[in-house]
Amino acid sequence: MTAEVAVLGVGMHPWGKWGRGFVEYGVAAARAALADAGLDWRDVSAIVGADTVRGGYPGYVAGATFAKALGWQGARVTSVYAACASGAQAIDTARAQILSGLAEVVLVVGADAAPKGFFRPAGGERPDDPDWLRFRVLGATNPAYFGLYARRRMAVHGDTQQDFAQVKVKNAAMGALNPYARYRRRVTAEEVAASPLVADPLRLLDICATSDGGAALVLSSREFARRHGVADPVRIRAVSTVTPRYPNVVLDLPDIATDSWAAVEPAGETFRESIARAAYEEAGVGPEDLSLAEVYDLSTALELQWYEDLGLCAPGEGARLLREGATAPGGRTPVNVSGGLASFGEAVPAQAIAQVCEMTWQLRGAAGDRQVAGACAAIGVNQGLFGHGSAVVVVR
Repeated sequence: MTAEVAVLGVGMHPWGKWGRGFVEYGVAAARAALADAGLDWRDVSAIVGADTVRGGYPGYVAGATFAKALGWQGARVTSVYAACASGAQAIDTARAQILSGLAEVVLVVGADAAPKGFFRPAGGERPDDPDWLRFRVLGATNPAYFGLYARRRMAVHGDTQQDFAQVKVKNAAMGALNPYARYRRRVTAEEVAASPLVADPLRLLDICATSDGGAALVLSSREFARRHGVADPVRIRAVSTVTPRYPNVVLDLPDIATDSWAAVEPAGETFRESIARAAYEEAGVGPEDLSLAEVYDLSTALELQWYEDLGLCAPGEGARLLREGATAPGGRTPVNVSGGLASFGEAVPAQAIAQVCEMTWQLRGAAGDRQVAGACAAIGVNQGLFGHGSAVVVVR
């Protein structure tokens, strides 16, 4: 039995700082996805909400919150939380319900209203959470963490600040073409270099912002799609939500051992590599089959790391791939043709869902000026606090 499910509809609320509640963004995205699918809310048999810890109690029960806002109609409801991997886990939950026969049509929704400034640990004291310890004990905010990754790439692989800047230049050019992006202006490498230093060697334009936004999908069984008149839909073929393996638990570096709650055989790959490998194996594809990739570019340096973790190039060759233009539009494997988080910012529970929206538009040939010619397979990858993996493979 195939594990594929059809993507019948996609919808988004533009990213920005709108000053309104997350429910408004999620409902707008949900209605757009339903309209795209040609379905009514009453046709949906289940809804899965990706939680936001910043929305109070309604954020912790996002599925029920969105169902109430759309109008109670008896749909099965689920809410999930996995930090930045929440959207992927929501998709995985919806897929499981469809493949098990519990539901034929499932609405997946994620939305956030992010505070200004750095994300802080939410939910009180968590001394057993390694990410909480990173914030509280080490004082390593996300930008500081990104800066350490960037410094390591410079020391080990010879990456330069100019390489990092070119990632931003590439992604900003794509974001300028995306009506849903928050930042829709091209930038130059000189502007990146002139922006304020935040966490050496990263400057303000090297680091993604925090944003408000929403995204939604309407997923269905292949049989329902055929009955609905969609003979060749975009399909989700794999969802990877794997956890790390000892010793690569926190820092994801193959040469640094860290504590683990369970002693298992050490892995020879980083956590992000394992996320991608699990998705490839499930989908029956490899990096050579990809038409494009949407990656979690919390920083410009981290995008280069993803090139390697996805197997687009050998370890240490991410900057070379960028310089050759292989990850730019028209290149071998364009990366972040949506504009990426560089152009959107983080709206945490929505971002993995938003990646699937972009990949769906691309595989439909409906991405306008951002279109990748002949797109037929794509991967979207994220990572979440406390060891949540996230990768989604879509095909046509």
